[in-house]
Amino acid sequence: MSTIDGSARATARPGLHRFAIVCVAATFILVFVGGLVTSTGSALAVPDWPLAFGQLIPELSGGVRFEWSHRAIAGIVSILTLILAVWTWKVEARGWVRNIALAAFALIVAQAVLGGITVLLLLPLPIAVAHAAVGQAFFCLMVVMALVADPNFAGEPTIGRGRERPRLTTLTAATTAIIYVQILLGAVMRHLGAGLAIPDFPTSFGHLLPPFASVPIAINFAHRCGAVVVSFFVLWTVVRIVRLHANNAPLRRSAIALLALLIVQLTLGALTIWSGRAVLPTTAHVAIGAVVLAMSLTATVRAYAAMGLATVAQPAKVPAPMIKSMEGNIPA
Repeated sequence: MSTIDGSARATARPGLHRFAIVCVAATFILVFVGGLVTSTGSALAVPDWPLAFGQLIPELSGGVRFEWSHRAIAGIVSILTLILAVWTWKVEARGWVRNIALAAFALIVAQAVLGGITVLLLLPLPIAVAHAAVGQAFFCLMVVMALVADPNFAGEPTIGRGRERPRLTTLTAATTAIIYVQILLGAVMRHLGAGLAIPDFPTSFGHLLPPFASVPIAINFAHRCGAVVVSFFVLWTVVRIVRLHANNAPLRRSAIALLALLIVQLTLGALTIWSGRAVLPTTAHVAIGAVVLAMSLTATVRAYAAMGLATVAQPAKVPAPMIKSMEGNIPA
């Protein structure tokens, strides 16, 4: 058995893939509940950390229910992430995949620390936004782990590089970066309490441009402008993929899902304003925003793999003793 064949067979671990999907689902719940905390104004309902009112489990009433639930789910996700990292390092032949699993665990630890600092320092804006930024990055890493742990990932079809500019990899990466910046703008807006600084939509105080009389109004309008930029880049990406790379079914599905999620996200943004920031649409807007970002990143990873610009579909070189150990555990 060749080294490549042995590594490839050892990498195809359906159990690891299924567990990574469980981790993604748990992380999405964490993101949703985190959004619920901010939507209900419960971020300081529990004023101490890591305990809650000096207890492990406080009386769950009012905003304490949301804040403590967020902490409890974060603890569960941390344990799941540690298991995923250990499992990946034990069975995964590709070094870059093992590094992703390790980075995910490092991020969840950083996220927990930032969450604690946010509470102890009474929600300072830079720390609160950093907490949101790391949370989004962590969710993306978990989605990528589920994607690349799929035994079918290495078998996805390739696509030609073509002459179009920018290259698909550049376009998808730029779209992902722009979505991430838009999410950070949204985090700044939420933590400034500026979600209704402009109370109408699609107009702004009945006009195309609002009166820039305060920072909250400027941030709110910047977030609206960001939605236009994101929509343009998502549409550009989707059209490019559907027109020129429709033969790559996984990539095409990612593009269509990205467009559908964008429509849902824009609708939720409008509903958030029209409902006066009702809890459900506001929280769903936060959660679906994370999914839009993760889907754009998924399209980016698949584009890099399909165009052969990175060895994302190939097993990494691993030490010979590890290869022999793997071959010994794999039936001929």
